[in-house]
Amino acid sequence: MLNLTRPDGSEPQDFHLTRRTAVSMFFAGYALAAVAADAKPITTPDDGLIIEESLIPNGATTPLPAFVARPKGNGKHATIIVCNEIFGIHAYIKDICKRLAKLGYVAVAPDFFYRAGVNLAALTDFKEIIPIVQKATPDQVDGDVKATTDWLKTQSFSNTRKIGITGFCWGGAVVWRSAMVNPDIRAGVAWYGQLKPLIARAGELKAPVLGLYGALDTGIPQTDVTAMLDALKAAGKKGSDIHVYADAQHGFHADYRPSYNEADAKDGWARLLAHFKANGIV
Repeated sequence: MLNLTRPDGSEPQDFHLTRRTAVSMFFAGYALAAVAADAKPITTPDDGLIIEESLIPNGATTPLPAFVARPKGNGKHATIIVCNEIFGIHAYIKDICKRLAKLGYVAVAPDFFYRAGVNLAALTDFKEIIPIVQKATPDQVDGDVKATTDWLKTQSFSNTRKIGITGFCWGGAVVWRSAMVNPDIRAGVAWYGQLKPLIARAGELKAPVLGLYGALDTGIPQTDVTAMLDALKAAGKKGSDIHVYADAQHGFHADYRPSYNEADAKDGWARLLAHFKANGIV
């Protein structure tokens, strides 16, 4: 992993690595452990966009790597932090960033698992992936999200009064927690993130979260969804809600996986955009 810290302190230019000046820090394809043989994932072109790989200072010896996609030109843009699944930063997460950038957002996907020094997307065995993921503790990950929002405050292209967060699977739980602990987050959209550890903390939400879940998800029982909805209501969190898709499995938005459900993925994306717009992140 690259470490660009200068002996006399880092300069802003030390934390931007473009594809023209450095080998990519991220896996080039789709997560090998989950990609479907017949997958036809959405691919978003780079035209009109600036694509960067940045290093975000987070207090660690080696800074936090992040994939960044944003519109070309000057001006400050609303920003969405994109939280990955257990496979880290791969082609699907990068494309999510590009889709958001095409809509005028700055999209930043931090590599929360970089400390392991392993490119998770290149692994094919879940038995190898899970222990690495488990080492990324909630406190550590929440700290990396805070480092990302602090970094955004130093960037000329980000409107830091308009920061949202979205995440998928493992990253969905990061969204719920970030909306509880990070005052820079204005709204979040959580795609099928685990709820059980967070139900009792619903009252801690400081920003509204929209949850998007599948009724056929065998890893997240509908009893957890109902319990979170009840907890949100009891806590008076009127801006937060959960939408359940009757025919969707876990990972229904992941267009490279067998679980992809095109209709529900499109509807969920529309709901994501509407939620951010309703909360001023546009």
